[in-house]
Amino acid sequence: MTPAQLLALVKQGKRPPALLLLGPEAYDRRRIKETLRASVPEESLTEHDLIEVSLAEVLDDARALSLFATDRLIWVVNGEAALPRGRAGDAAGESDDGAPSGSGDSAPLTAYVKDPTPGVMLVVEAVRFDFEGDDKRKQERVRKFYGAINAVVELRRYAAHEARAEAEVLKSKAGVRMDASVLDLLVEAMGADIARIAVEIEKLALFAGNRPVSPDEIATLAPEARTVTIFALVNALGRRDRVRSLETLDTLVKEGEYLPLVLAFLSTQFRMALVAREAGLRVAGQIQSHFTRLGVPLWGSRADQIAQTVSRFSQAQLENAVKLISQADRRLRDARPDDRFIMEQFVIELTA
Repeated sequence: MTPAQLLALVKQGKRPPALLLLGPEAYDRRRIKETLRASVPEESLTEHDLIEVSLAEVLDDARALSLFATDRLIWVVNGEAALPRGRAGDAAGESDDGAPSGSGDSAPLTAYVKDPTPGVMLVVEAVRFDFEGDDKRKQERVRKFYGAINAVVELRRYAAHEARAEAEVLKSKAGVRMDASVLDLLVEAMGADIARIAVEIEKLALFAGNRPVSPDEIATLAPEARTVTIFALVNALGRRDRVRSLETLDTLVKEGEYLPLVLAFLSTQFRMALVAREAGLRVAGQIQSHFTRLGVPLWGSRADQIAQTVSRFSQAQLENAVKLISQADRRLRDARPDDRFIMEQFVIELTA
């Protein structure tokens, strides 16, 4: 079940007696909690932490009838803590997944789900593990332990295009005036993390009021403002604006940015521009479509940056830029490099 499907059921007054929230996405988890909390009377929410109490104690609470509320919501965090101890974790009191472990007896849960208390909704959060990589096996172990719960919502991280679409919705609801390119900048600066994007949009709504939000304000208010400044450097170099490039580099140095990381961003920018020029692409739409077909989705604003770079650099100049980036990278790897001097030299050579 997806978060949207669950929210639709709740709006129809259909609440499952037991629910498992599986996965790390905090934004949807918060929305679900807010919606479910609004579906029960005030003070009908009880919260438990399975690091502090046992699953059996939680179920005892769920069995208890309230004298004051016919509907109750019991919210349980750290669902992984109820899992049995693994062989590697017996001595340490942890499972072999590195999570705190409980008795590992899921029989009481199975019995409860077969005959749940009327009016009570039990929600278990298991958010420690992701759906990919090394976490996948650990998450499957959690899913198996809570197998008696039929209603499972997978809280998967948003893909970049999904985060951008949801950010557009959030921006409209908050009444924030923001151009598409500025919203792209915010989403990219937040790494497409929709939970953080939502927080920043709330801040911008309070800060900007009825006036449009500028890129500079994104850089000022967003905690990843240095990332935004890196993109400003990319734009300045794309315009072959030496003065602005050096000023932006100075800002990055003062903010303590790790300059090899800056160079890595620049490397990606110019390599993409070189690919676009070799493919005969000139406008942002063509560039965005081309890289998307190659499996490298781009924001519209990033495609604009690449198009701008393509328009200002010939193929020979782009090839030279890639060469200069490689040389700067080698210099930054020296035993005692002066990172700022190396980057300034790179900017001067590139904008010559």
